[in-house]
Amino acid sequence: MNLLRVPRADAAIASVVTAATTMPVLVPHVQPWWVVALALTASVPVLWRRTLLVPAGLVTGLSMTAFALVQGQLAHKPFLLVPYGPLVCTYTFAALAPTVLRRIGVGLLTAGVLLSLILPHENFETFRSVVTAYVAAYALGVGARARRAQRAVTEERALRLREERAAAVAEERTRIARDMHDIVTHSVGLMVVQAEAGPLVVRGDPAKAEAAFEAIAETGRDAVGQLRLILGALRGTLAREPQPGLDTLADLVERTRHAGLDVVVEERGTRLPVSTAADIAAYRIVQECLTNVLRHAAVRTARLCLTWSRSTLTVEVADGGGGDADFREGHGIVGMRERAGACGGSLTVDPRGFTVTATLPIG
Repeated sequence: MNLLRVPRADAAIASVVTAATTMPVLVPHVQPWWVVALALTASVPVLWRRTLLVPAGLVTGLSMTAFALVQGQLAHKPFLLVPYGPLVCTYTFAALAPTVLRRIGVGLLTAGVLLSLILPHENFETFRSVVTAYVAAYALGVGARARRAQRAVTEERALRLREERAAAVAEERTRIARDMHDIVTHSVGLMVVQAEAGPLVVRGDPAKAEAAFEAIAETGRDAVGQLRLILGALRGTLAREPQPGLDTLADLVERTRHAGLDVVVEERGTRLPVSTAADIAAYRIVQECLTNVLRHAAVRTARLCLTWSRSTLTVEVADGGGGDADFREGHGIVGMRERAGACGGSLTVDPRGFTVTATLPIG
């Protein structure tokens, strides 16, 4: 702690307090040296009242009390005796001291003020003025503490709001990234499969080839439409459109079948209402799984099973293949796991036969 380095404002306040306290003991009559010393010790410590809160308050208070007790013995009584130093320290003490320390400080301050007024037999007017000054100084300090606490609460609230906005932006970016990934990988995957099958049947089965090319065009148009909605939402020019959910799973399965993957759908239990997040997550997880089967699996069959219970919906997609011994999670599986976790669910992957199981909460 460097006692020589203090804020300029504190140095200015200490200078004014010291001048106001020592001037009455020098003008119009010079008091004994020990009186001047008491005036200095009752004012100069104000300079360090922030760094040495308790010592500064004790030194100024005791010095002023001693000054008040001995002033009657002086040949020339100072014309004006105002406890500027103790008042400034009282204000700072009320503004900065901890609660427990403030309670002790109030008791000591009260005792010191009463002692310096009663023993010299001060009149009622002096008594009233000094007590009022100390009460006002303490009240101003409490007010400063309250304002500082309010500013801290406001700043904390603003910081929390900024963090919440940043988290919301990050969550929205992640959602958009997942949507972009699902749309592009699914649509491009279907188009690639259809395009690869087209040349094989264009001569032998023109009708089937025409259907494949029509499926490519339809998939492309659908992808462009969904991407346009996402980009429009990013620019703020379009309202967010309802995203696909369980009600559109049949269309997804049908498009996948047209691409050459035989999907067997099984549903167990009674279908119940689900939250929007779980509805979208279930659709996107099925979409990603079927796309992965189309692009990577050697088989051309897949099984989709929806199992309903009172509190959860279990979505299971299996390709019935031989699995992958060198399985590593890519962006698609990570995105599915994030989607499930975002709505309070979970997702597991079994590379044996390659089965994806998502458990999503209902409600």
